[in-house]
Amino acid sequence: MRAWRVHHPAPIHSDPLILERIPVPRPEAGEVLVRVLACGVCRTDLHVSEGDLPVHRPGVVPGHEIVGEVVEVGGEVTAHAVGDRVGIPWLRSSCGRCRVCRRGDENLCESSTYTGWDSDGGYAEFACAPAAFMLPLPDGYTDAELAPLLCAGIIGFRALRCAELPTGGALGIYGFGASAHLAAQVAMADGAQVHVMTRSVDARRLALELGAASVQGATDPPPVPLDAAILFAPVGDLVPPALEALDAGATLSIAGIHLSDVPPLNYQRHLFRERRIRSVTANTRADARDFLDIAARHRLQVTATPHPLDRALETLQGLADDRVTGAAVLIP
Repeated sequence: MRAWRVHHPAPIHSDPLILERIPVPRPEAGEVLVRVLACGVCRTDLHVSEGDLPVHRPGVVPGHEIVGEVVEVGGEVTAHAVGDRVGIPWLRSSCGRCRVCRRGDENLCESSTYTGWDSDGGYAEFACAPAAFMLPLPDGYTDAELAPLLCAGIIGFRALRCAELPTGGALGIYGFGASAHLAAQVAMADGAQVHVMTRSVDARRLALELGAASVQGATDPPPVPLDAAILFAPVGDLVPPALEALDAGATLSIAGIHLSDVPPLNYQRHLFRERRIRSVTANTRADARDFLDIAARHRLQVTATPHPLDRALETLQGLADDRVTGAAVLIP
């Protein structure tokens, strides 16, 4: 099968991904093999390719927003059959036994593993994953629309939960890509007023089309104090203006797995009056099920642009250059 592999992480414009022909994987006990129908392109794939995240699997195939058709099931798998359409997300496994797993926080498990980082992902024609961590998919979406829901959508939903936005409150969103444009719709469906801060003119246009109350530059103050905010852009320099925009007692959640260094904060301007910063670390299967249930009940507008699998490197380079509006999706 054709697959993109990262042998030596490096800046994306130095071409660290190589398209190769490798054997089709075989499912082990508890696993399922799928034919990849679509795979979303996520900024985490860029971090894996460029080495912002340490190498966990040499020569890994990136990609963790996988829509696939089951073509083979391993032993002990009873929940899936050949022909089923399933989703393979970022979280691949957790131990299920440690203290954080037992309390329901499997995303914080120190033994957790991740698709496209610890194991080969979806920048390929076939992929394997544990059946227990596969997700059912809502009806009414194309394969290309479903792919971004499996990470961009889920992690945006987790970030929204962590931000503790009160019903009907004002939500600030910093950066407006694949994840942000889905989280904004979920928040607005619950009555929120959404204010978007981004440097991209195309992203501002999309935000207004989706119903944002205001749009402005990345560091500009929103027109009202924010009851909560989410930082989607992996830019630490945006933390101070986001905190300064918060109302008393409000929370800034940071939705990225990687963030550039945060500059010094001024306690009075940025943190006093019980303003909080909260990181977001992956998601649980419960988060995923809850979000996909919302997506089934409220038809989300997914701005997805399909690209051939052979253009994965070029597509990631476009993401790095902020030339992607919404979500890019690879189609084998």
